[in-house]
Amino acid sequence: MEKIKVLIADDHTVVRQGLRVLLEAQQDISVIAEAETGRQALRLTLKLAPDVVVMDVAMPLLNGLEATRQIIKDAPGTRVLVLSSYSDDEYVRQVTEIGAAGYLLKQTAAEDLIKAIREARNGNAFFSPAISKRIMENCREAFLNGVPAGTRTERLTSREAEVLQLVAEGKVNKQISSELCISVKTVEKHRQEVMNKLNIHHVAGLTRYAISRGIIKSSVAP
Repeated sequence: MEKIKVLIADDHTVVRQGLRVLLEAQQDISVIAEAETGRQALRLTLKLAPDVVVMDVAMPLLNGLEATRQIIKDAPGTRVLVLSSYSDDEYVRQVTEIGAAGYLLKQTAAEDLIKAIREARNGNAFFSPAISKRIMENCREAFLNGVPAGTRTERLTSREAEVLQLVAEGKVNKQISSELCISVKTVEKHRQEVMNKLNIHHVAGLTRYAISRGIIKSSVAP
């Protein structure tokens, strides 16, 4: 039997190790790699082509949501399951909007994660029971109020989202230029575009926005 190839992406070593032990105890699952940043997760996914990526939301350099977006775009054969301690509607909305295979809370039962990986491999979606209930309630409320569910007010490009995260993490333009392998002038252009789209024109405001959207953890903010 061909095993389900899984990549674990989480910035906490203890969490990754725990997930590896849990998953490799299953006869049909093999953990082929671990990543501690979203950018590393993206790079390893493109290199190793796992069947499923188990992705944390808040990670340094490139957050899990943006990494998921890029994986879905550049590696359509890989399914992404978001595993997070955050249950806010905003996170769930973004995950469903970008096409992840599911959203599970870290407090969820181990059996749910294993089932979710198997379902994702088969092309199905899986959400923690509490998340599924919230999605249904939000859709019902949106329907009753005549408002389309999951309407977005801002649309940043992938590159703009990367620049936003790095700015919010306290990186200066030269550091961002080096991290993304683009010119400082291009960084400045993206940075200005982010500010214009969000109507936020100072770093502190961008940092607060990034925290509120789960792009970075509050402890990462300068």
